[in-house]
Amino acid sequence: MSGVFKRRSIRKYTSQEITKEDLEDLLKAGLAAPSAGNQQPWHFILLTDKELIKEIPKIHPYSAMLNEASAAIVVCGDLEKEYHKGYWVQDCSAATMNILIRAAEKDIGSVWLGVYPREDRVEGIKKLLNIPDNVIPLCVISLGYPAEEKPVKDKFDFSKVHYNKF
Repeated sequence: MSGVFKRRSIRKYTSQEITKEDLEDLLKAGLAAPSAGNQQPWHFILLTDKELIKEIPKIHPYSAMLNEASAAIVVCGDLEKEYHKGYWVQDCSAATMNILIRAAEKDIGSVWLGVYPREDRVEGIKKLLNIPDNVIPLCVISLGYPAEEKPVKDKFDFSKVHYNKF
């Protein structure tokens, strides 16, 4: 089954560590994402230091699963690398989705934790990770091997599909 359909938000993890090779594979998936004008205005901060990861729930109120996570990736947009203004959010979202899908394909659990546009979260993450002013954290991706099983959901809803016109 494709990772697109297999992907679920997994918030409980085992103690098994994710290998360096698998983490690099997830990063390669993010780097393979499309971007406006192929500008690729992103940076990825790979977090493997458990004590540092555990600081994020003090900033982000819905990130308690990070206390059990094997690793995390912070996806950021670089405003200085953005040629098409305002598209960094879409570009970094595409990169984030690629990472989430690739994680599902590798049977690694993940959760997208939104940071931007919440200023308190943006500033807290920037301070914690020493992120420069021109770089904005879009989200944190929590990663770990699942300690919970969630069935695949069929989310197709014909009422949300329109042909030719709304």
